[in-house]
Amino acid sequence: MDEVFKALADPTRRELLDELFQVDGQTLSALGERFSMTRFGVMKHLKQLEEAGLVVTERRGRQKLHFLNPVPIRLIHDRWVSKYAEPWAAGLSDLKRDLEKSMEKVFEIYIRTTPERLWQAITNPEIRAKYHFGAGVTSDWVPGSNFEFGHASGQLLGRGVNLEVDPPTRLVQSMVALWSDEAKNEGTTRITWEIEPVGDSCRLRVIHDQLREGASSQLYGGWPMVLSGLKTWLETGQLLTTPGSLMYGER
Repeated sequence: MDEVFKALADPTRRELLDELFQVDGQTLSALGERFSMTRFGVMKHLKQLEEAGLVVTERRGRQKLHFLNPVPIRLIHDRWVSKYAEPWAAGLSDLKRDLEKSMEKVFEIYIRTTPERLWQAITNPEIRAKYHFGAGVTSDWVPGSNFEFGHASGQLLGRGVNLEVDPPTRLVQSMVALWSDEAKNEGTTRITWEIEPVGDSCRLRVIHDQLREGASSQLYGGWPMVLSGLKTWLETGQLLTTPGSLMYGER
């Protein structure tokens, strides 16, 4: 985590993260317009943020888009700040955005495991409940099949359709969240799980998109805790005591 602390130590890099928090998925040119430095200078800062895992990129045609990845900060929080902290605060400031636009959130983490074991942790309901708010996901796991996300007691937290199922590398799902009226009113969103082997580890990227611009953070704000819990369980066999692991677990 030294790279994360080093990246956050520079005020310009913190400002870049603030810009991506305000408007995620920006190009280098768009970000450069907000800083009184050369394009090369902004690029160097973004490269250091990428190396620390705080920014991830996606190619869209000829454009390279930059997304804020809060997972490393969540890992620092879980280790040094508080094991019993409040859920990830997705809203750090009041955002006024055009409601007709859609937005996406990208989260990335590296886990020392195999693609097969990671896929099992995502699709097995008993394992999923260990790190995903105490709730599992049940499905036939074939393209076009339905899935339900809920607690073993019968409390249903979400449902949707498996759009793409390609084990152990890619899972795309549409989902309606049901854990609150506020979340339910946001309608259907899409979640993509991408698994890529890297040496003795895997890079897991979760893309939550088709979100209404200004959508409730209830839909996506818990991902850093969930992915932290997943990494901890796969690498150590231990459960995190954050709300992301315990909220709907057995008391």
